[in-house]
Amino acid sequence: MNDFEIGTVRVGSPSLFLIAGPCVIESEIHARFMADAIQRITSDLGLPYIFKASYDKANRTSAAGFRGPGLTHGVGILRRIAEATGLPVITDVHEAGDCAAVAEAVDVLQIPAFLCRQTDLLLAAARTGRAVNIKKGQFVAPWDMRYAVDKVSGAGNPRVLLTERGFCFGYNNLVVDMRSLAIMRKIAPVVFDGTHSVQTPSSAGGQSGGQPEFIPVLARAAVAAGVDGLFLEVHDDPANAKSDGANALNLKDLKRLLESLMAIHGAVQKNQ
Repeated sequence: MNDFEIGTVRVGSPSLFLIAGPCVIESEIHARFMADAIQRITSDLGLPYIFKASYDKANRTSAAGFRGPGLTHGVGILRRIAEATGLPVITDVHEAGDCAAVAEAVDVLQIPAFLCRQTDLLLAAARTGRAVNIKKGQFVAPWDMRYAVDKVSGAGNPRVLLTERGFCFGYNNLVVDMRSLAIMRKIAPVVFDGTHSVQTPSSAGGQSGGQPEFIPVLARAAVAAGVDGLFLEVHDDPANAKSDGANALNLKDLKRLLESLMAIHGAVQKNQ
């Protein structure tokens, strides 16, 4: 398994790290507020942190779903947050043509789960030289993610990580097979997405629902299983979030959850 740096965050090292933020940029003021709030918490805990928000959510259930500010305005917001906070930043890319512009502002390009087999997108992300986080498709076996990683590394970019976000389990439901974490970790550093894993896709009348009460349960299990990082969509008012609020973690609950996850991680490291 390769290890590498994303800004001040060491990926693949014994230290746990966090990727977190709102699902989508709702406004520059809100995105900056969330970045600052989460940074204060992670700084207090000594937890390496990468800020996450999307400039465009192209895979909405309904055409009426909020997508974000778009490429030009959204990338500008992400650049200013990175400059103001000093944080590494990650965002989704849906189109190969967006990758070069996005890479000028962020440290990690994230490939959405539904697009994890899109060769042109993976190659375009790889060629920017930025780290690439590939979310495992809900339809893909964990051992088959090596082919996605090979596409990126074969294009000359070894800085690849994989994110588990659940597997389709019938209609409108996901399940996490914890074995996938160990399997994929033989391929690349692994992040566990504790919020999309409790999503119930397209189950709420034109939008996705969720079961956020299970975020701590799955996150604790994943850390105990030995993941390298955690991915959490966090919002200060999930009920009124413009995207994925039904499966987001409330900001007020973040510190307590992270404290428990760091304790578990410490115990795992000690016993290893």
